[in-house]
Amino acid sequence: AVVSTQSTGMAFDKNAEWDKDEFLDSVYWIRQIVAVVFGILWGVIKFKGLLGILVYIIINLGIIFLYYTSYHEIDEEEYGGHGELAKEGLLTSFSLFLVFWIILYTLYMQPVSI
Repeated sequence: AVVSTQSTGMAFDKNAEWDKDEFLDSVYWIRQIVAVVFGILWGVIKFKGLLGILVYIIINLGIIFLYYTSYHEIDEEEYGGHGELAKEGLLTSFSLFLVFWIILYTLYMQPVSI
């Protein structure tokens, strides 16, 4: 998906007028940013296991829920309902999160040899 600078600016404009595809693109890209940030954070603090995955999923879903209900105050039914918004980009962002988490966790767990 190609992100236009107009869509990027609209993502943080509370008064923006959206069509369905633009808003879903916005949700998708915000999820990717969240995935990178939390993947790096989980790797650096050496979070591990199923708890790390569950906490990430809850945070990811919570951020998106707050984004469209509190920040943009949209009618979610116009965009396919809560389910459509919840799943938009979720698996892609989960994969990206895992890549960053695993790489950084592995790097930080390596013994330092001088």
